[in-house]
Amino acid sequence: MKTSKKMIEQARLLLRKRGQKAFEIAKNAVLGEKALGEMVYDALRYFMHESWYDVQHPALISLTCEAVGGNPNATEHIGASMVLLAGACDLHDDIIDKSKFKGSKLTVFGKFGEEITIIAGDVLFIKGLILLFKACKKIPKKQRKIVLNVVKQAFLEIGEAEAQETKFKGRYDISPEDYYSVIEMKASVAEAVARIGAIIGGGKLKEVNALGRYGRTLGILMTIRDEFIDLLEEEELRNRIKNECLPLPLLYAFQNEKIKNEIIPLLDIDARKDALRKVMKKIVKTEKVIELRKKLRKMVERRSKELTFINKPEIRSELELLLNSAVEDI
Repeated sequence: MKTSKKMIEQARLLLRKRGQKAFEIAKNAVLGEKALGEMVYDALRYFMHESWYDVQHPALISLTCEAVGGNPNATEHIGASMVLLAGACDLHDDIIDKSKFKGSKLTVFGKFGEEITIIAGDVLFIKGLILLFKACKKIPKKQRKIVLNVVKQAFLEIGEAEAQETKFKGRYDISPEDYYSVIEMKASVAEAVARIGAIIGGGKLKEVNALGRYGRTLGILMTIRDEFIDLLEEEELRNRIKNECLPLPLLYAFQNEKIKNEIIPLLDIDARKDALRKVMKKIVKTEKVIELRKKLRKMVERRSKELTFINKPEIRSELELLLNSAVEDI
């Protein structure tokens, strides 16, 4: 357990070290906007200070750029733009899912309401796109065109994922494979930032593709990790039951009809905490969930083997650390 916690903390420190400067650029770009009214400013200030500490996207751009021999400092402003664009999606996603809490903290939707959250998300999209286009002016024209197309495709894909997910709300008959496909689509932004870093760093096509696959896999792993965590967060689990798709491990557990029939009565929206704990205990012991965890670890092994082209051992180790930390304790 101590080893697991140490690995996860090392990953957090790595992301902070690699992504902090880009996050600060993003935060200052938004909170320095003088045209914002008080209500929207307060919502964005809350979001950037209390809710959206996104260092992972710019950190991944930095790492993949250096992995192919590029200068990671050249990625900071594009990294900042991705912080804002991904943040905009997050705000709008909370409205769709009616998520008032994340962990113990109120979301912007929970604190400021739907209308302000929509406007705040729109502001982030605008500021993110402005930052992106300004940053792209500093890279060669050929790279610029590729980067903009990668960003476009990623956010169109994540939009489609959100649309597909709306079909799963309140249903207990969802195939876990169908929801897994949505999770794969949601990982499009992680793939995009990994590709962008490699493109800016001057990587060969084979390297860009390998790091793109790495990013997609990392995005999948981190999303599924959150799916397991949601089983432990009482408010989040209640909201998933009421307004969203059930967590992926729960859908896999439902492949066993006996387990499904035992668990469904425990998913009542007014269920007590001890009943929800029983749900978790039953889920993690089911055969299908154990198989899922094994599958995730095999994905880590497969992607790690594709990183052998990286000449800097420390960069390869850092990329492997992120993969391994994503499957710890699940």
